[in-house]
Amino acid sequence: MNLAERAMGRFEAFWARTFQPRIDAIPTPTQDRLVGAALVLPTATVLGIATQLTPSPTGYGTHLQLGLGSCSFLRLFGIPCPMCGMTTTFAHLAHLHLWAGTANQPFGLVLFLLTVGGLVVGALELVSPRGRWRSIGRWIERRENAVAAFLLVGLLAGWSYKIALMAGIVRILP
Repeated sequence: MNLAERAMGRFEAFWARTFQPRIDAIPTPTQDRLVGAALVLPTATVLGIATQLTPSPTGYGTHLQLGLGSCSFLRLFGIPCPMCGMTTTFAHLAHLHLWAGTANQPFGLVLFLLTVGGLVVGALELVSPRGRWRSIGRWIERRENAVAAFLLVGLLAGWSYKIALMAGIVRILP
């Protein structure tokens, strides 16, 4: 057993001893509503902010409207970072500019749909707690390697696309 596995085992034992009994004491519908709130708050915030942003016509840089600095990765290496264009894509998709958002950063569409899905599941749990999030968690857990691979490959493919787009190798058709 390596150091990371030992540390994880200790953490799981600490969790089981310290927190799990307290969580188990909370009625299941209340747990479901708490998870619903934990899903709704960040997803609604992200989507709400995206609706207030104006997508940058360059395909990146929309995050500057949030008071963030310019991309250090792009400045240092001359190529976009792996998440380049995600804020712009979210802004496009939040304004229902489906083609513009998808063409700008295709993996952004996947992340946007996951964000919307999190909002929907969270809202449903708040209104009618049924443990949907537990079912989704079990589904992901059974397929965690495939899910992780899908997300990693999607991120890398989106990044490659964005590099090609900014280099002029790929063009977006109107």
